Amino acid sequence: MAHHDTKRKLLARIRRAEGQLAAVRRMVEEDTYCVPVLTQIAAVRGALTRAADVLLEDHLRHCVMNAFEQGGDELRQERVDELLEVFARFGDRT
Repeated sequence: MAHHDTKRKLLARIRRAEGQLAAVRRMVEEDTYCVPVLTQIAAVRGALTRAADVLLEDHLRHCVMNAFEQGGDELRQERVDELLEVFARFGDRT
């Protein structure tokens, strides 16, 4: 899992997204006009995207690098395959 500094950053971004999502829920409950709700949803998506970026960078710098420095061919291939799956999952970020 993520290193200490990465974990701290990741948790901060997740907490931010949780707060923004709670605001979206309140806005919907209060029948807030659509545009502010959409704006807040975009903020939630952005916060989660940034959280994913933090974790992906940590994964590349540590887990993947470790596999390439110390692992065998099979482990390196596993890490490459994992990354391809992650990139496919996060490929459309709009």
